[in-house]
Amino acid sequence: MSIKQKTDQPIINPYLAVLLGVTGAGFSSIFTKLAEAPPLIIAFYRLSFTVLILAPFTFARGTGELRQMGKKDIILASFSGVMLALHFAVWIASLNYTSIASSTVLVTMHPLFVITGGYVFYREGIRPIGLAGACLAVLGSIIIGVSDFQVGGQALYGDLLAFSGAIFVAGYVLIGRGLRTHLSLLPYIFVVYGMASLVLFLSALLLGNRLGPYPAWTWIYFLALALVPTIGGHTVFNWALKYVKAAVVSVTILGEPIGATVLAYLIFHQVPTALQLLGGSIIIAGLAIFIWSSRGEGKVVESCVQKKFT
Repeated sequence: MSIKQKTDQPIINPYLAVLLGVTGAGFSSIFTKLAEAPPLIIAFYRLSFTVLILAPFTFARGTGELRQMGKKDIILASFSGVMLALHFAVWIASLNYTSIASSTVLVTMHPLFVITGGYVFYREGIRPIGLAGACLAVLGSIIIGVSDFQVGGQALYGDLLAFSGAIFVAGYVLIGRGLRTHLSLLPYIFVVYGMASLVLFLSALLLGNRLGPYPAWTWIYFLALALVPTIGGHTVFNWALKYVKAAVVSVTILGEPIGATVLAYLIFHQVPTALQLLGGSIIIAGLAIFIWSSRGEGKVVESCVQKKFT
């Protein structure tokens, strides 16, 4: 299958947009830490508030396309939302059984699945130097977490949950890459976030989490999570998926811990360790190599994935 050049040009450089999205996503752990609510409830309100914010814009500009979405597109977009919800659910659950570092390192394995899936489904190859950069970024994530690795009786179960979280987020990114070639941003993310909210809502109810009341500042943090890491992070990633390979988004997301570390220092005065600084430097180097390699392949292109999803 061939790769066709896109005829519509992005309003901004998509590589820059992805980097800006990583900055927004870096606030996720900060606002989550500040919110005084169970993790699943935080995830539910984060996405449901996002849906409420986007609803007026979606209905004003994308109602026609929402109605015209084919059954296959709706099913795939809904499945993408399920993948996103499961990613949140299993990763959050893993933190109850294994260390934060073990969980973080395992969940950041998603670029390996995305790169493989991108080639299998979309024939999106990665140049050797780009693959080396991706591996370097993954190595940096491992170094950041290695100082906090711990083993316990339930650690294996937690590690399996975190690893499955990597698979789910990879599925979310890969489906988005396929659908965004022919679906506009607002209709697509409205379905994805809506389904993710529903799945998280049902999961919270099944686990007995209460929907309220919560302190006033916690509701503000719910809103902040919707505005900054979701709309300013995930939504930007989904926008960029129309113009760049799925692997570009997935690998660049590995830069999120760097932003979170900087914010943690500024807000909570948490001084990074030597290993965190080393790992962060390696991630930056790996991302620079990977993005440079991707840009060096030529103009922004569109895969033949549209044929698979229409």
